[in-house]
Amino acid sequence: MQGNGEDQANDDAARAAGFAAPFDRAEWFDLLAAHGFAGQGRIDARGSAHGTAAWLPLRTETPGHLAGLTNWYSFAIRPLFSGRGDHAAALTTLFHDLRAKAARLSFYPLRDEDRAQIASALRDAGWWVKANPAGDRHWLDLSDLDHDGWWASRPGALRSTVQRKAKKGVVAIELLATFDPGSWAAYEQIYAASWKPEEGHPALLRAFAEMESARGTFRMGIARIEGAPVAAQFWTVEGGTAFIHKLAHVEDSLKASPGTLLSAALFRHVIEVDGVKRVDFGTGNDAYKRDWMNRHEPLWRIEAFNPSRLAAWGPALKAFARSLLRKDP
Repeated sequence: MQGNGEDQANDDAARAAGFAAPFDRAEWFDLLAAHGFAGQGRIDARGSAHGTAAWLPLRTETPGHLAGLTNWYSFAIRPLFSGRGDHAAALTTLFHDLRAKAARLSFYPLRDEDRAQIASALRDAGWWVKANPAGDRHWLDLSDLDHDGWWASRPGALRSTVQRKAKKGVVAIELLATFDPGSWAAYEQIYAASWKPEEGHPALLRAFAEMESARGTFRMGIARIEGAPVAAQFWTVEGGTAFIHKLAHVEDSLKASPGTLLSAALFRHVIEVDGVKRVDFGTGNDAYKRDWMNRHEPLWRIEAFNPSRLAAWGPALKAFARSLLRKDP
């Protein structure tokens, strides 16, 4: 897009590097299940071929309908592999074995880079497959840029705001690398006074923050005006990527731009101190994300139907009919 270097291209080098994410670990799926997000029951689907094993945690939506084990905090879901053999064959085996357990499968959110692999393996395993774009993601690919090089590429209005507001010295910034109950209480206070809807599952988010702190990946920022907390952000850092999980600010503090100043401080920290090469802003197409990020792509939803199950035929016909009406890909 104009003025911020954003484009629709995927960065092959970054993709090939296989950046780790908190949503790729067993502890994340255990946390979702423990907090009631496994629907009518969790199923860990597995398949192996040629020395490689594939694993994909699922939840039971209704009898015969399985979905990826995610919730609204999940940036993405993808199959996980051990071994360096044939990933495609292992995933195809996993989906083939699921035909004995399910009439329908649903996966969301899927990144563009994972969509083709999953859809191909499903088709090879005998499923009818429909993939639809469903939402957006924004991220920063630093490549060879340092902090100052990246900052110089940001929109002039953003850079001017940070410079002017920081010079006034009204907002005090605190950055934390370990979970602190008092700071988390300040975040919850800010969130309650923000423009955000009621937090979906605060107990899960806190448990996730505590877990990430124990792993050393936790990052948090609090902005205060005259000692009162007015903005907060919760990030994690892992495998060369910073993940922006939650941010909020008190509405009547907007003139001082505490959220913008806090973002600028956290970006500087994760780039200069943590040495990340990517910053992931998660799901959603909020306009302000474009000021900070330089990459964008659609997220995808895949629906798969088991032709050997009569229960799949009705939903499959409806899904493909809707696609025809919308002229989906």
